[in-house]
Amino acid sequence: MQHHPPSHLGRALTVVLGALPFTVITLLVANRWAPLERWDQSVAAQAAEYGATRPNVVDFWHVVGDVFLPWAMRGVIVIVGIYLWHRRARLLTVWLVVSAGLELGLVHAVKHIFDRPRPQQMLVENDGWSYVSGHATAAFVMAGALGVVLPSVRGWRRRFRLLVMLPTIAVVWITSADRVALNVHYVSDVVGGWALGLAILTATSIGFGLRPGLRRRRRRTPSDDDGTTEPPRAAVIVNPIKVGDGVAFRRKVTRALAVRGFDDPLWLETREDDAGNAMAKRAIESESDLVLVAGGDGTVRVVCAALAYTGIPVGVIPAGTGNLLARNLHIPLDLDDALERILDGRNRRIDLVKVHGDELDTDRFAVMAGLGLDAAIISDAPPHLKRQIGWTAYLVSAAKNINHPSVKVRIALDDELVIERRVRTVVVGNVGMLQANIPLLPDARPDDGLLDVVVIAPRRVTQWPIVVWRLMTRTNRHDMYLERFTGRKVEITASVDVQRQLDGDPIGPGRSLTAEIEAGALVTRVPKRR
Repeated sequence: MQHHPPSHLGRALTVVLGALPFTVITLLVANRWAPLERWDQSVAAQAAEYGATRPNVVDFWHVVGDVFLPWAMRGVIVIVGIYLWHRRARLLTVWLVVSAGLELGLVHAVKHIFDRPRPQQMLVENDGWSYVSGHATAAFVMAGALGVVLPSVRGWRRRFRLLVMLPTIAVVWITSADRVALNVHYVSDVVGGWALGLAILTATSIGFGLRPGLRRRRRRTPSDDDGTTEPPRAAVIVNPIKVGDGVAFRRKVTRALAVRGFDDPLWLETREDDAGNAMAKRAIESESDLVLVAGGDGTVRVVCAALAYTGIPVGVIPAGTGNLLARNLHIPLDLDDALERILDGRNRRIDLVKVHGDELDTDRFAVMAGLGLDAAIISDAPPHLKRQIGWTAYLVSAAKNINHPSVKVRIALDDELVIERRVRTVVVGNVGMLQANIPLLPDARPDDGLLDVVVIAPRRVTQWPIVVWRLMTRTNRHDMYLERFTGRKVEITASVDVQRQLDGDPIGPGRSLTAEIEAGALVTRVPKRR
């Protein structure tokens, strides 16, 4: 069963339809449409008459209003967002926060634009304007986000959806009834609040590209019944240390594959003594149609190296500290979003880089290799900080190594151009972007058949700001501080032993590093072009 994203026109039409109820009710209120005004006044009069003789009922609804405050609804959204952030659902977290922020801002904007007075016979004191009801809008956004959209996007089973949906709908009704029973809002204020909540959820859901997580397996075709075709099968190679909640991860991946017609996946976990090489060979032997790899940059590198020239597509699920290959292939860091973009994506051939050096067996990398300061920073990053704060642990190591000594190197490009420099670091890259979208090699492309080389050589600590500025502004001017080169083969020889790294993994000190491009060696799964 294929799941196709809506077109730009379809998304725009959905947003317009979502905003239509709010537009209609707002126009009716602003123009004081007689039937609506009579209904508002009639219900308000009945509420005032009923509450005037029943103080206990008024006290009850007053307590309800204090419990279901708009800030309480927003607090629930923030708590759920924190949980989702912890579960690496970063896109959904941002969507929830943006939805809550829009609700807060738009409610106050609408109130000040229309400055509609509250009913005259309010049963409790309440300041401010009447249209729209902030309680009703906040309750609707909370209920719609947590009870309808979120379970749909996460692909919950129907019974679980109902367990969440019914209580949240009840909160909307109770909160709205409280506003009318206390006579602090007209009925149209409440209905307008619902309509505004619907408009907000529709716009943010479409804006963030949220789609239902369908759960049904692919419908079987006659050819399936005849045995002429078999469902594809994926192998999932996982570094259990990097993934976190392994049970939830396995459930999500299995579900995402199942709804796209895949057979039960082959699960392979890396070991301390094998970052993924044996697992990748097992996936090849099992004739897998797709390999998904979830781990740090080291696990991704090893698996990609083993799958070179096999033609088996590799989908990188971000799960480590750097996730550099995923970032450069524009794969989202949110797990659910990444699965959708990979599985509904396209195949793209990219280059790999064959590398060797002293005390280093011939290997491959997909992202970057380095010699000097960058390798020292990677080697000295405290493991406990990497687990706690992610890639920002490298900033701590960078500050520690800011005075890393320079070293004299000889760089040969394509066995032709030879240069000698005293450098802080030399990086050879197949792609160009670091964490935080720092363009270390701005012209690098993973499928251009070329290696990009950057030579960084500030002589003093005070010259580092110049280098950083050059990097961030993507300046191509060569000078003594920063130079860039391209080629198909790069040989780097240092005068003394220095630290070296491959795709964020330290490989020990040495004096040489030779890299050679392998054009189109790996098939990857990447998001479709938009």
